[in-house]
Amino acid sequence: MDNKKKWDLISLASIPLVMTLGNSMLIPVLPLIEKKLGITSFEVSMIITVYSIAAILLIPIAGYLSDRYGRKKVIIPSLFIAGAGGLVTGWASWSLEDPYSMILIGRVLQGIGSSGAAPVVLPLVGDLFKSDKDVSAGLGLIETSNTIGKVLSPILGALLASFLWYLPFLAIPVFSLISILLVIFLVESPEKNEKPQTFSCFLSCLKNIFHNDGKWLTAIFAIGGVIMFVLFGILFYLAGFLEKEFQIVGVKKGAIIAIPLVALSLTSYIAGKRIGENKTTMKWCIFAGLTLLAAATIGVSFTERLWFMLLILFVAGIGIGMSLPCLDALITEGVKKEERGTITSLYSSTRFLGVAAGPPIYAILMKQSHEIVFYTSAAVAVAAILLCFVSIKPEADV
Repeated sequence: MDNKKKWDLISLASIPLVMTLGNSMLIPVLPLIEKKLGITSFEVSMIITVYSIAAILLIPIAGYLSDRYGRKKVIIPSLFIAGAGGLVTGWASWSLEDPYSMILIGRVLQGIGSSGAAPVVLPLVGDLFKSDKDVSAGLGLIETSNTIGKVLSPILGALLASFLWYLPFLAIPVFSLISILLVIFLVESPEKNEKPQTFSCFLSCLKNIFHNDGKWLTAIFAIGGVIMFVLFGILFYLAGFLEKEFQIVGVKKGAIIAIPLVALSLTSYIAGKRIGENKTTMKWCIFAGLTLLAAATIGVSFTERLWFMLLILFVAGIGIGMSLPCLDALITEGVKKEERGTITSLYSSTRFLGVAAGPPIYAILMKQSHEIVFYTSAAVAVAAILLCFVSIKPEADV
């Protein structure tokens, strides 16, 4: 990999980092926002969910537009919109007596911006490299950036909120601007097709793709969604649990939430470097990672001792970290270059669906019991294991 491509990757890695900070940074702050605004835990979970719903609806459109007009032409305006959404949420929190509705509007804008930013990075990495090995390594770096964002975000969010509770909102446009400058000046987007697809041709091609490869594609979509559902659900639960049961707040709470995310980040980086081009290895790495996730979440259901919980969740983070780069690589390397934007965007949509569903569903489960939270997590992880085993057949399909 030459130095120019490394700078391309570093610049592109800033995008999922920024998008993750813009969302996950709020997780440890949600109980504080709930108190400041006088809203319920379900209502505060909507601050995460509306962002994700907006992204879910628009990601496939962004993918198609990136295939037709070029990746950078979609990414850069999207980053501007995400930054504008951060300004709206910050302004409303600072100046309005009842800012909840405007915060949701700002979060919708952020979700719209996110739909055309982070998901388009995956196909652009696929465009930049010719060998599957380089693509896998590049995607490993992107997924690592994403997970580093998850590690930093609870700590940074809690730190910023210790000064002003709405300061995490105002940090988003700053991060977006940095990413915009990096992409403009350091990323050279590969040439787009001379004859881009018409929309009718796009729909026809999409139908053919799912007719031929729908089984394994749908399985990867679903597994990605399940992983993000469990991850964001557990993070949401942990933020409230630490404050309610142990009176742990502020930066200390953010640092504790980051512990399982450290495992996720390190494992993603190692998996991205090691999986290479072997798609069968990718399948079994996903299988093993999901098995670790299921076993860990079952284990957590038997204890409420904090450090034992965190140790088990560290193992869960390893499982997720094993799975995500392999899912990215299979989905990116398994489709043609001209179809990557669309297919990887659909995959990103299902991941955002998991992010959207996690906090509100876990807010309901939390009212039942600690055990129900983790029994549910384990059950959906087991469903993903079965889907991986039955539907992903690299030797036949990918």
